Amino acid sequence: MEKKDHILYDKTGNPSKEPAWIFRTYAGHTNAKESNELFRKNLAKGQTGLSIAFDLPTQCGYSSDHAIARPEIGKVGVPINTLEDFRILFDQIPIEEMNTSMTINGTSMWLLSLYVALAEERGEDVSKLQGTTQNDIIKEYLARGTYIFPPEHSIRIIVDMYEYCLKRIPKWNPSNICSYHLQEAGATPVQELAFALATGMAILDAVKERNCFTHEEFEQCVGRISFFVNAGIRFIEEMCKMRAFSDMWEEITVGIYQVKNEKYRRFRYGVQVNSLGLTEEQPENNAWRILIEALGVTLSRDARCRALQLPAWNEALSLPRPWDQQWSLRLQQVLAYETDLLEYPDLFEGSRVVESKVKDLIENANKEIQKIKEMGGAIKAIENGYMKAQLVKSQAERLAKINNDELIIVGKNKWKDGIPSPLTNDPDGGIFKVDPKSAEQTLKVLSDVKSRRDAKKVAETLARLEDDAKNGKNLMFASVECAKALVTTGEWADTLRKIFGEYRPSTGVEGQKLNLESDKVANVRNKVEKFQKATGARPKIVVGKPGLDGHSNGAEMIAVSAKHAGFDVIYSGIRLTPEEIVQSAVEENANVIGVSILSGSHVELAEQIFAELKHYKADIPVVFGGIIPQPDFEKLHSIGVKAIFTPKDYDLMDVMDRIIDIVSAKIPASV
Repeated sequence: MEKKDHILYDKTGNPSKEPAWIFRTYAGHTNAKESNELFRKNLAKGQTGLSIAFDLPTQCGYSSDHAIARPEIGKVGVPINTLEDFRILFDQIPIEEMNTSMTINGTSMWLLSLYVALAEERGEDVSKLQGTTQNDIIKEYLARGTYIFPPEHSIRIIVDMYEYCLKRIPKWNPSNICSYHLQEAGATPVQELAFALATGMAILDAVKERNCFTHEEFEQCVGRISFFVNAGIRFIEEMCKMRAFSDMWEEITVGIYQVKNEKYRRFRYGVQVNSLGLTEEQPENNAWRILIEALGVTLSRDARCRALQLPAWNEALSLPRPWDQQWSLRLQQVLAYETDLLEYPDLFEGSRVVESKVKDLIENANKEIQKIKEMGGAIKAIENGYMKAQLVKSQAERLAKINNDELIIVGKNKWKDGIPSPLTNDPDGGIFKVDPKSAEQTLKVLSDVKSRRDAKKVAETLARLEDDAKNGKNLMFASVECAKALVTTGEWADTLRKIFGEYRPSTGVEGQKLNLESDKVANVRNKVEKFQKATGARPKIVVGKPGLDGHSNGAEMIAVSAKHAGFDVIYSGIRLTPEEIVQSAVEENANVIGVSILSGSHVELAEQIFAELKHYKADIPVVFGGIIPQPDFEKLHSIGVKAIFTPKDYDLMDVMDRIIDIVSAKIPASV
């Protein structure tokens, strides 16, 4: 395809179009059977690839029958326990023809092993499998929280997958550097560039250190690294960011890794556009936000994404329904097939504005990368807490700007009055809810598999996995054998936990400040002082993240805001049990418990927390925050929750004001 007179022509001289990117919707819910039905319907509607969402127990390495998993089964993705679930999930779907993306990290090797085992069971040529396991463990430590093992062992697993895939599944991307969640956690474009590229270098350095590849094979490994990025509302800046990504990756692959083959130096990326900026207030505005964000990664041919998935308009409310996902898919199809976007070469070539912005982004990102290099690389910058603290700082600055009206969010802090959205007038409130009974189907399949599998074969394959982990062997081979023996997700992960241990990174909250001073701040601080004079101590809040939900942005911002208001704050990070949260509150003599939850498990977790409070005979007020649908408020209040905060409660001092009032109401009248 050549460029002439600003139009694209094919080899015969006729006007031609660039092929469209891969259309995906991020999907999976309830159980394997219902997710399979959703996948097949989406493919029939014109979706051209699969993007699989897994539930939190699957992501964190727990089988569905584990106590910590029960409230989370099927809530934010499909539960996968054994090969039997993959048989159901991909029923009537030709995986040898499909480009499958799996949003999976800590258990990525296990899910790929199940995929390989399924293909071999079907008699397919495994070398034809195409797709991606996200497998970016560094961003899990920073932003998303579904890590399991310490960094050293997590990186080893990733390198094992590169070694295995290079020789057996050459079209598979063993890891996908995912800066999407960095932006969701507050990363600026410069941080997204720097942290993602530093992660890519950390993986390539580990691959080189394994010393098991020729240089040509190493170049092929470089060629299999793909990226999954975020596209925010500042779509010109986002488009420039993508050009910067491409230029910097070229510089890194040539200058540092001496990759000669241009094909292997290509910056290959897919996109999910930003969900952080979607609002609960006036949610109809989100449709336009999604469209504008999509333009940032499609308008420029030289920086156009290879695959695109769009959130739905109602993702700030709860899980989207199939119709909502269809609407997002149709947006992509209209953009690709009805407009003339794909008929032209790059529209921004030669733009001085774009060139200047790209240069600025590259310069600043390189400075940040140099800082990380001086620390010893991305792994060291995780272990010393630097990268996490920088994200928490950026997120706090963003929220302060929203609270100060420096950053305008239409319908949230500006032009807030409006006609109620008709999109939420359906009987279901415009949101999707997982049927609690659906977990029974998952548990039944798991129970049936355990009752009929060969227990001796399970024990043998797990023993091999353990031995290979101890002896430094590539773990993919043993993992595939475990998959064929119907080993469960939890059994696979527990075996490696026994050898590698588990990891708890820095929360990034310590030392952070909120750049917010106003009459509201002064008012809350006055109430805090009155509480202190009346009781002899400052109010103390335990901020808890129960269950397996690792999206910690909200909890971190509440912890920072509470400190700013004068509270004593106890925040121990993610993945705590209700027992641990309540025990901490009792032992620390806390005045209030703040629970952050985004996975849809708020009712079950509230019941567990109040059962623990009853066990301790503790009368401590509890408030909840997260993506909690309005219809669930009454149920939470009946359980005992004093206040509920959702994304529309963006004013941090309003939140603190309500909490200090709840705490102050407990002061005896005689004091």
